Amino acid sequence: MEFKMKEGGFTADFEYGELHVSGNEEYGFRPYQLLVSSVAVCSGGVLRSVLGKMRMDFSDINVKAEVERNENEANRVEKIHLHFVLTGKDLNEDKVKKALELTRKNCSMVQSVKDSIEVTESFEIKA
Repeated sequence: MEFKMKEGGFTADFEYGELHVSGNEEYGFRPYQLLVSSVAVCSGGVLRSVLGKMRMDFSDINVKAEVERNENEANRVEKIHLHFVLTGKDLNEDKVKKALELTRKNCSMVQSVKDSIEVTESFEIKA
């Protein structure tokens, strides 16, 4: 990856398109937004795969991320709570709990931050 300086931030070209990153939202995505997005979307994608392999019938996954930052230590991210809202027919709560355990173990982003950021999960099921 290569990041090039621009007014107010940096850009990077990827296969999907150009990414703009800045500490100021007027110029691009903020680094903490990308960090939290990486953890949330990686978890959501792994959960989607695990539920599919478990042959669980679902039609949608929504992920809400709540973030706690420490202003006294460079405003670092200390905790990310992911709340998954699963929509589907006859979703079994115990199987979803097991799927989330597997998700945590297999999400590369959660595993990358596990010793520095506390990541927790919860879920609800909608029919």
